[in-house]
Amino acid sequence: MQDHRQLNYFAHESSYVDDGATIGNGTKIWHFSHVMAGAVIGERCNLGQNVVVMPGTKIGNNVKIQNNVSIYEGVELEDDVFCGPSCVFTNVMNPRSHVSRKNEYRRTLVQRGGSIGANATIVCGVTLGEYAFIGAGAVVTSDVPAYGLMVGVPARRVGWMCQCGERLHPSGGQATCAACGASYQESGGTLRQTTPSRVRAS
Repeated sequence: MQDHRQLNYFAHESSYVDDGATIGNGTKIWHFSHVMAGAVIGERCNLGQNVVVMPGTKIGNNVKIQNNVSIYEGVELEDDVFCGPSCVFTNVMNPRSHVSRKNEYRRTLVQRGGSIGANATIVCGVTLGEYAFIGAGAVVTSDVPAYGLMVGVPARRVGWMCQCGERLHPSGGQATCAACGASYQESGGTLRQTTPSRVRAS
């Protein structure tokens, strides 16, 4: 185990950070977590209790990973992603204990600002668009558009979420967030921001 006192991140004494892991300044790694060699974690991240980060994974800046989450090889989390407690990632479509599929890992990408609710499952090989919002317990089996609000098993889009995390209510293809003032345009099953929030991010 590394001497964490000499590093620019915090790792609880019960956690393990293997040699060869890259961890950015200001990141915090809490009880009983394990970051393996080859994992790349950005700055100002927070890894809760019992989090495992496997080799070949990439985590951006300011990512929050709550308790009991495993980031498997093939998963990439961009900046500002939130992973709720006990959410699940996979990396193989058809696992069998007696069949090695290490050459069949599929890439899963969670783009900037995405939020994944508690106990949600993200089946490998999908992309969650920027600021997508996955409801608690949802099972995502296909790509999610930016700002999409997804619920259910399998998950389906039931609406849109603002970049600030409030639900939007488009009318006539337009939506303005009542909380932060950001404006959006809806077209062809997609949503794009046209005016940014007037609320400064913390």
